[in-house]
Amino acid sequence: MLESNNIILIGPMGAGKTTIGKQLAKKLSKQFYDSDYEIEQHTGADIPLIFELEGEEGFRKRETQVLSELVSLKNIVLSTGGGAVMEPDNRKMLADNGIIIYLKSTAEKLFSRTTGDKRRPLLQTDDRLSKIKKILEEREHVYISLANEIIDTQELSIKQITQRIIELIK
Repeated sequence: MLESNNIILIGPMGAGKTTIGKQLAKKLSKQFYDSDYEIEQHTGADIPLIFELEGEEGFRKRETQVLSELVSLKNIVLSTGGGAVMEPDNRKMLADNGIIIYLKSTAEKLFSRTTGDKRRPLLQTDDRLSKIKKILEEREHVYISLANEIIDTQELSIKQITQRIIELIK
């Protein structure tokens, strides 16, 4: 295992990164960090407002800054934003500072998990399922190439996913 001993969760919005990350951190006695939450704490604004005022580009710059701080920590579980891996600098930072687990799911499952969620700016559209499919199409190859391990979360419970990750990293 890497010197940092970090576990980094990647995947699309709705994959369960934050929920799984919290459980994993608890089971492994590690600190948990969610990069989206940390961005909100640093800026004093929620993500939809950052998108509204600065656009996706402004948000991504903030995301890179926060990720660089978080990956310098040791022995943490880090849940990243769904699009964080699209920036090459972020990919390098993540790959150099932890074991990367891709939480994989289908567009339909992600759609059902994110229905009614107003805090996801990229999904504020009339055809959310098509948008999710498009995002997956753009990002999945990056998730796969960056991941040390891939876990299909569709049919597994939070407990099962957490246990599977623990088994993989031991």
